[in-house]
Amino acid sequence: MLESGPLGAKVLSVFDFDGTLTHHDSFVPFLKFAFGKWEFSRRMLKLAVPGVRFLLRQISRDELKAQLIRTFMTGVEKAWVQQKAEEYCQANWARLMRPAGVQSVEDEIGSGAVVTLCSASPALVLQPFADRLGIKLIGTELEVVDGVLTGRLTGNNCRCENKVLRLEAVYGDLGEYRLRAWGDTRGDRELLAAAQDAHFRHFHSARRRGRQR
Repeated sequence: MLESGPLGAKVLSVFDFDGTLTHHDSFVPFLKFAFGKWEFSRRMLKLAVPGVRFLLRQISRDELKAQLIRTFMTGVEKAWVQQKAEEYCQANWARLMRPAGVQSVEDEIGSGAVVTLCSASPALVLQPFADRLGIKLIGTELEVVDGVLTGRLTGNNCRCENKVLRLEAVYGDLGEYRLRAWGDTRGDRELLAAAQDAHFRHFHSARRRGRQR
């Protein structure tokens, strides 16, 4: 535990989304939901070689994700993605969300904390979930030109040190807050290290809490 922050500091409660508040990843299942099984499978075939290169550690996780986004999101209308995200949230909320995680978010809101999601998944896809939870959202931003996605990111993938940088860009000096954080993978390590009150796989079974991906 680090020092608790300035006396009387505002609490900033930050939740990772995929695997922390959810039972599993949300973005790839969203793509399957939005594009349909046949089109999803057809496009995923294009990622077979990059996937092997990632497993052989020839490309990074961020590079693989960039190729995934280019494959699925290039030339797609932003409004269409927003509509599909709303439908995905409505159709999958109950099976996707961890009840204990949702309750923890509600508890943090009730305590008066500033509460936000901070996720590597595209903010465009997670916005309906953040809205339903009633909290703010920081996520990976997709570039949009004239209402159409270009298949590129705006800024960096919101993962690892970029989570802390994005939080600082929105909330200013994190040292002015008492930072509470929840995460579940190595991609949350820097966020958890920055927090005075850090929770790793807090909503997982005891067996899974000691394992990292």
